[in-house]
Amino acid sequence: MTAIAFIGLGNMGGPMATNLVKAGHAVTVFDLSADALAALEAAGAQVASSAIAAVQNAEIVFSMLPADKHVLGLYFGYAGADAKGIAGFIPKGALVVDSSTISAEAARELAQGLTAAGVRCIDAPVSGGVGGAKAGTLTFICGGDNADVEEARPLLECMGKAVFTAGAHGAGQVAKICNNMLLGVLMSGTAEALKLGIDHGLNPQVLSEIMLQSSGRNWTLEVYNPCPGVMDNVPSSNDYNGGFLVDLMLKDLGLALATAEQTNSSTPMGNAAAALYQQHSEQGFGKKDFSSIFKWFEQGK
Repeated sequence: MTAIAFIGLGNMGGPMATNLVKAGHAVTVFDLSADALAALEAAGAQVASSAIAAVQNAEIVFSMLPADKHVLGLYFGYAGADAKGIAGFIPKGALVVDSSTISAEAARELAQGLTAAGVRCIDAPVSGGVGGAKAGTLTFICGGDNADVEEARPLLECMGKAVFTAGAHGAGQVAKICNNMLLGVLMSGTAEALKLGIDHGLNPQVLSEIMLQSSGRNWTLEVYNPCPGVMDNVPSSNDYNGGFLVDLMLKDLGLALATAEQTNSSTPMGNAAAALYQQHSEQGFGKKDFSSIFKWFEQGK
């Protein structure tokens, strides 16, 4: 049994921590949401009074937070605030696994700061969405020392079906944002193609099946169709509730474009997807699932 601290119990972190509890690990959790803490306590986790209290006896610390500022603030303290970071309270030699999606620069800054505090670290962002977090079928995309990734692997496999090492610290984040940029492009293109067919009188379910058996086949058609009524148990058939928010996709596309600027990489499709999702968010869909980009093609023409 491994003593685990898990900080950040949102739509992704909550189910991930629950799966660690189900696997028999001693998990101490902290979140700012009382409801999230109550849910994990009911699942068998130990609730801590603060993030500092959560990590003081941990062998491995997991974090799953929204953005750079939250991750760096958690570990090193918030600029201009009295709150202390937790880095100095984590036992020496412990391993931090940050599964947030943040910039590669922030991931490297996290690793450098934790190393200075005598703590090891890997970045391990995930792919698979809320459904994958609940089902324990996530993909972990890791950056850091191979030995640290291998130490974390048994725990990661309690929450996911695949664990990859992309390279050094920050590489997991680069791979993740490449994946999510492509996902944004694919979802936008799939919604565009389906709406074109509908505008010409085609049944979207039939068109989806045609494309699934043809060269347009992709993940969004296979498991996450954006057109309402085509596929059961996906956000498009639940008024686009649940899943991966438009604003989170927009954040990840922004990370991808910022990363591209650093190497003068050409990302015209990524730029187009980001512009679409920006407009879509401004239309009031920011808290809906990212497959709701289908609605942009209904409203935006």
